Amino acid sequence: MQRSTQARTGKHIGLVLFALAVGGFAIGTTEFATMSLLPLFAEGLGIDPPTAGHVISAYALGVVVGAPTLAVLGARLDRRTLLIALMAMFAIGNGLSAIAPNYHWMLVFRFLSGLPHGAYFGVAALVATSLVPEDRRTVVVGRVFLGLTFATIVGVPLSNWLGHAIGWRWSFAFAGMLGALTMTCVRLWAPLAPAEPGAGPLRELGALARPQVWLTLGIGAIGFGGLFAVYTYLADVLNAVTHVSVTTASLILSVFGVGLTVGNLVVPVFADRALMPSAGALLVWSAVTLLLFPFAAPNVGAITVLVFMIGIGGALGTVLQTRLMDVAEDAQGLAAALNHSAFNTANALGPFLGGLAIAGGFGWTSPGPVGALLALGGLGVWALSLFVQRRTNKRSAALQCRVCAESEVC
Repeated sequence: MQRSTQARTGKHIGLVLFALAVGGFAIGTTEFATMSLLPLFAEGLGIDPPTAGHVISAYALGVVVGAPTLAVLGARLDRRTLLIALMAMFAIGNGLSAIAPNYHWMLVFRFLSGLPHGAYFGVAALVATSLVPEDRRTVVVGRVFLGLTFATIVGVPLSNWLGHAIGWRWSFAFAGMLGALTMTCVRLWAPLAPAEPGAGPLRELGALARPQVWLTLGIGAIGFGGLFAVYTYLADVLNAVTHVSVTTASLILSVFGVGLTVGNLVVPVFADRALMPSAGALLVWSAVTLLLFPFAAPNVGAITVLVFMIGIGGALGTVLQTRLMDVAEDAQGLAAALNHSAFNTANALGPFLGGLAIAGGFGWTSPGPVGALLALGGLGVWALSLFVQRRTNKRSAALQCRVCAESEVC
């Protein structure tokens, strides 16, 4: 399957990756911009900001529910067709969000918008890795994720500008248009990739019976929570601790996106040579940088450099995407999609624990140490995964030797 796909796409692999990355750009733009647009749509819908926060939670819930559900239901579909269908759902959900008449309908439409998020990235990763040799899989997954990271640099500021200049509804309409653009690009450039023989919902659900799938998801759900713990309160820290202007704060937030982008360009090169060691190194990197957060926060230069370094740790998502495809064996669609359910779990866990630390009187910078502990927690799950893998490999080797000895082949 892989060789035939490569032959059909030939020199157009770059266009395929671009098409897939456009979808990541669309998803990243609406996911991150909605947080900064919260005061605007709260006022427009006649609700207070805490209530408006439920709109963001509704999207995250849609991601968690939609990733496994749509991956399983679409197991028998051609992957290009499935990608187009997922982006159609995304475009419609965001278009409806733009015309939501009230808060309750907005909750429904944001939930619908989140449903295709995880499944899209999972299927896009499978399509991208089918185009290249084994030793370049993480690199191409990183290229797909560049759309998501680039959204934090360009898409979010542009969406915010639209929201303030002509109204918050246009920001959601913009995301819907990006979804439609993705559908066009995927239809033009992505290869036909029929489902493999025997593919179906039951086989995909088989991924849930594999311990390494759950352990890998645990690494992301816990270890990635540290990054979200800090990023969620970064704007408040820049205001209350660093004492910078709104313009400078916006630039520093963009530096975070630059760090994400650099991480997804550089780290996958090493991950394709040593996947699990790269994941462990990223967790240590995150723990150290997050622990330094309280010390860097008062100085604008130091916090800018550190935010860039924290962003690099976001490459963990790309590394774990490849790891999940490895350990899922013949149920890669569901496992790849679940990666984004895990990260949305981290997106809930990190800010929740960071918020508890702030509310407990430990200060605005306390999410840094909290995030470091979460990164170390992820490192603990990583170590457990390695331990289980080595024990399994030893048992398999011992069983193979026993079979050889009994058959007198060895």
